Amino acid sequence: MTDFTFEEKTILVQYAIKKFENEEIVLEKLKNILPEKDIQRNIDTLIGTQKVRRIGPENIQNNESHTELPELPENLQSIIENL
Repeated sequence: MTDFTFEEKTILVQYAIKKFENEEIVLEKLKNILPEKDIQRNIDTLIGTQKVRRIGPENIQNNESHTELPELPENLQSIIENL
């Protein structure tokens, strides 16, 4: 696994949520890139800071009406595209 900064991990999780919106799928897709503990911690942090919201028991989505998605750094673009 590649070492990512905290900010990069958060961005990866946000873009995975934008792409899939199902928490289980997000975990499944990212588990080869990030440790599951980091994924879950980032989801919890994003919910706590209202950047992501739960819209059901399994579905989560970016709260784009409340906050914008950060710009996707070049080094993360291919990772998101290949999820």
